[in-house]
Amino acid sequence: MRAWTWIGSFSNANWRFGLHVGLIALAAALLVILLDPLLGHAISRLSFGSFNLGKTLSTVARLWMVASFFGFLAVESVGAIEWVTNVAARLLPHSGAVAGGFSPSRRTFFQYAAVLAGGFPFLAATYGFAAGRLRYTIERVDVPVANLPLELDGLRIAQLSDIHIGDYMPPREIARAVDMANELQPDISFVTGDFVSSEGDPLDACITELSRLRAPLGVWGCNGNHEIYAGVEDDAERLFREKGMRLLRAASAVVEHNGGRFNLLGVDYQRDHMTSGERMGPMLREIEPLIRRDMPNILLSHNPNSFRRAAELGIELSLAGHTHGGQIKFEIVDHSVSPARLISPFVAGLYRLPIPVNGHAGAASAGNGLQKAALYVNRGLGTFGFPVRIGVPPEITLLTLRRA
Repeated sequence: MRAWTWIGSFSNANWRFGLHVGLIALAAALLVILLDPLLGHAISRLSFGSFNLGKTLSTVARLWMVASFFGFLAVESVGAIEWVTNVAARLLPHSGAVAGGFSPSRRTFFQYAAVLAGGFPFLAATYGFAAGRLRYTIERVDVPVANLPLELDGLRIAQLSDIHIGDYMPPREIARAVDMANELQPDISFVTGDFVSSEGDPLDACITELSRLRAPLGVWGCNGNHEIYAGVEDDAERLFREKGMRLLRAASAVVEHNGGRFNLLGVDYQRDHMTSGERMGPMLREIEPLIRRDMPNILLSHNPNSFRRAAELGIELSLAGHTHGGQIKFEIVDHSVSPARLISPFVAGLYRLPIPVNGHAGAASAGNGLQKAALYVNRGLGTFGFPVRIGVPPEITLLTLRRA
């Protein structure tokens, strides 16, 4: 609207008409590009030789949408601050302002501030696309685990999640993450879902790269919600098996290390309140009979919202992904603001909940009743929706289990 009004200030009618037409055409083009998935990806398939014009246009449109939204908020915030200062100047007789509370110097200051504030999101989005989404970080986390045998104290787990192979996550980037994970020399490796983003993404190439993970106790995984959307849950399980790995789907396996044992469980994506339609009932129902009381349980569940139910069932450790940490995070005073909080209270990192004394987990929490279940939420490697990460770098996790 501001651009439309600014164009209207031109004295030349031909210039006004031409610029208004251009603005409408630009808005229409952006709309078509953003709706490309609903149009059969016709735009994204446009290319000239090796140059993929459609992908470039889609990337620019998505970055522009994110940046313009936050730029609008920033400019409006500056305008609100200016309005408050003008009101204060009128109410304070000794403020030194000219009549009516208007100060040309103050007006100039806020004009420059609005330009800077409005431009910053565009710089941040460019950084988030060009560098932030590719700056892999290694998170080393000690995890206290209830009922952990002495023999398993110090067990090292490498976790990857949310690969999202596709235009913005080529196989070479997955290979780089796998190499970084292997350098950590874990005892066991887990991949917690979302190998693809949508139907047609190269699932085989993704799992082929993941099969290069090396750990004495093997490579294990679970499906995410995007495997459902793409209809490749069975294919993922088959490819894992063919590559010498195992994808757990409402299944369990006892893993032994140094004479100690733990029960490893895995489930497909657990639907929750974000899913429309009929209620699915309590989460994790399919694995309730598989939970062990004679050894600790470790659960691979892509959706971190299954954690409350896992704690109720006495599952000592859950590993999840799904949120991407929000992909964008910024600090306001001492609070972190992330879009991921709209879908889960478990955004990223380590969380703990009490294991109840009574009910299903009574045997696991015998004694002082103060034992706690743990959850670790991996920020993931890839992106979805907008190929940007700002303040939320992609993550490779090394978890070391410790006796609680």
